Amino acid sequence: MAQFHMFMPDALRAAVREIMRGFHSSEREGELVAANLVRANLTAHDSHGIGMLPRYVQAFQEGNLKPNAQVGISLDTGTLLALDGGAGFGQVVGQEAMNLGIERARQHGACIMALANAHHLGRIGEWAEMAVAQGLISIHFVNVISRPIVAPWGGSDARFGTNPFAVGIPLASSEPIVLDFATSMIAQGKTRVAFNKGESLAPGCLLDAQGRPTTDPVFGVLDPLGALLPFGEHKGFGLSLVCELLGGALAGRHSVDGPADGRRRVLNGMLTILIDPSRIGDRAIFEEQARRTLDWIKASPPQPGVDSVLVAGEPERRATAQRQAEGIPVDEQTWADIVRHADMLGVPVATVNRHVGL
Repeated sequence: MAQFHMFMPDALRAAVREIMRGFHSSEREGELVAANLVRANLTAHDSHGIGMLPRYVQAFQEGNLKPNAQVGISLDTGTLLALDGGAGFGQVVGQEAMNLGIERARQHGACIMALANAHHLGRIGEWAEMAVAQGLISIHFVNVISRPIVAPWGGSDARFGTNPFAVGIPLASSEPIVLDFATSMIAQGKTRVAFNKGESLAPGCLLDAQGRPTTDPVFGVLDPLGALLPFGEHKGFGLSLVCELLGGALAGRHSVDGPADGRRRVLNGMLTILIDPSRIGDRAIFEEQARRTLDWIKASPPQPGVDSVLVAGEPERRATAQRQAEGIPVDEQTWADIVRHADMLGVPVATVNRHVGL
């Protein structure tokens, strides 16, 4: 059984900011990356949290992650934006891209924004939350340029990435709806989390290197690698393909077309559609209909062992409240990997540990 540290969010952010110095990041970049990763942990999406830092170090050292990059504008027609992230930290170029898209959507009522060449945009729900905070609906199609990790439905080996899909819907009468999921059964990072904890995966998530069903997360972490399965059989595979074509071939100008090349980079392309609901129809009618729908759905009697029906965004908000109060659990193996890679950047392990009280 894995042993855990419990870190308070502020202390963990300080430790990540310290590690970011090893990338020669600006203070702003260090703060944005640290805040984004820790927020992922707060929502209990540990697959997209601080455990990504070793991968970032590896991508940086191979020259495929570019610190201090800023988003570039390739096309701006007002309602259409084509942007390039310059292989910069996705936490930075993603925020810059969303700021531009939000500005245009507020001005014109809608915006279609294509972002290419961003290094790991992290939890895509973060960008949906950014839009709903400004009263905007957002839809996100994302592809992943890295080693293939997901099998097509009916296939037995990995051919594409976990290709996230997300939607944010602001509601005046309640918390927003924030739907965010990988189109694979689980996010790739969850195999790393399970492996580091010494836990098995649920059946039906993963194939081994011979294409046979397995619950051993090692096949998502170490060679010889297996493949995750798409969620919902052919339906999840279909949505994943749409994300590849729209987020990758269209928005990212780069989609999967071959086996892994050994590079540790994680590049994302993202097609985002932003809509101001007050400009497309009667906002009062939308709000009333949404409230009635949610009331009806959430009134369903829960099944045995279930407290209540939850809608997208509620589990993350509950987890955030709990972890803000109690701390963020980080298993010893994950923390050991993080500080080992910090040392590879020339950041003293003792300095990082001091921030979290170790």
